[in-house]
Amino acid sequence: MPEQARAGVAEAGSVREFCDAQWGAEVIPFVERHIRVPAVSPAYDPDWETRGHLDRAVGTAAAWLRESPLPGLRVEVLRAPGRTPLVFFEVPGEGSSAQDTVLFYGHLDKQPEGEGWTGGRSAWEPVFDGTRLYGRGGADDGYALPAAVTAVRALAEQGAARPRCVGVFEAGEESGSPDLGHWFSRLAPRIGEVGLVVCLDSGAGDHERLWLVTSLRGACGGTLDVRVLGDGAHSGDAGGVVPSSFRVLRQLLDRLEDGATGVLRPDALHCEVPADRRVQAREAAALLGEQVQDRFDWHGGTSPVTSDPEELLLNRAWRPSLEVTGADGLPPVASAGNVLRPHTRVKLSLRLPPAVDAAAALAEVGRILEADPPYGSSVRFTPDRVLADGWHAPAEQPWLRAALSAAGRACFDGADVARIGQGGTIPLMGKLTRQFPEAQFLACGVLGPGANAHGPNESLHVPYARRLTSSLSLVLNGYALRAGHG
Repeated sequence: MPEQARAGVAEAGSVREFCDAQWGAEVIPFVERHIRVPAVSPAYDPDWETRGHLDRAVGTAAAWLRESPLPGLRVEVLRAPGRTPLVFFEVPGEGSSAQDTVLFYGHLDKQPEGEGWTGGRSAWEPVFDGTRLYGRGGADDGYALPAAVTAVRALAEQGAARPRCVGVFEAGEESGSPDLGHWFSRLAPRIGEVGLVVCLDSGAGDHERLWLVTSLRGACGGTLDVRVLGDGAHSGDAGGVVPSSFRVLRQLLDRLEDGATGVLRPDALHCEVPADRRVQAREAAALLGEQVQDRFDWHGGTSPVTSDPEELLLNRAWRPSLEVTGADGLPPVASAGNVLRPHTRVKLSLRLPPAVDAAAALAEVGRILEADPPYGSSVRFTPDRVLADGWHAPAEQPWLRAALSAAGRACFDGADVARIGQGGTIPLMGKLTRQFPEAQFLACGVLGPGANAHGPNESLHVPYARRLTSSLSLVLNGYALRAGHG
């Protein structure tokens, strides 16, 4: 046993060696098995319970966990009719106070298959090219559970100090985590007080350093339906007499968004960007430069909304955005006749700044869209039932800042940790901040350049994931030593 480990301090080289070996022997095979399960989230598969894919994904993860040689590890699958299942595990600490609990969070459900997979790749059959493991749900975020357990095992193998750890891995995150509140109420006595929350379902700016995610945007949306006729009419007869439902739709959307700039107009959708987050965005922009925009598969001569990487990072993390994600009432181009269509219906998705209340924002959006319909047309906005507030990380305590810096340098060839705000949403994070107000938060993940979560060719950058696992192990050790010494 290394001399450092005898004092409770993990030896970084040994941690990296163990984690790298486990990724090759156990973690990659686990993720490949996970990819093969079409565990589509309930919001996209009404028959999820009958199909049994979510239950299969959870069962496979639990079976893998039960084979882990972690001393004292306990594993349970929570199931109830009509509710998505959940994997819960707990493992006692070593050389750390029993009150020093780390909560791991991740999910096992997935986005739908989607279209556009290329190069022999597909959603449900893993393809590993030696660097990237392609397939739906590998990066987002089937890797998280085995990575968390591997990080804890790396400390156990050395006899290094480690905190008590519990893990909650749900099967409904992509649907807004509708059942997580129910499960947390049941698990709360077993989880206890938490000093550190580790979420592995987020992103990274590049693959050259450890990235800490400091904020997440919220999300809300709904369906906007514009109707002008009961039935379609000949466009030569009705054109110029009946207002186009598409034109009415454009006018309504222009109430929300400046079509020339993409800036959302309502003040209720904005918040002030904290000064420290502006500084972090500037620092991240200096590190990333054009990588901020180069991570996307641009078509033709399309360019980003600005060439300033700092502004792009702030746009993505701290400013609202609108996207039309679906439409009805528009026939395929090949069969589109000369008809003035009776209606147009679109699905709207809004991303909200971290400090904006999602419910209040959605109510304001509905009020703006339905007020004074152009031409007296029938306009109806139906809000989505699932919405989520954003999240803003609490200030880092000195021990966490030091542990992140040391872990990043040890696992990423001397590169220090960097910080970034992410544009995605994790509904649980805000709830956990309120539930554990004294806890520190470590939000990170593998959704860096090329990951393309939710889209075609989703991929897990395995070298980065290995280093992230080692970094996490060293941070856990730093937390145990810090807490153990008061």
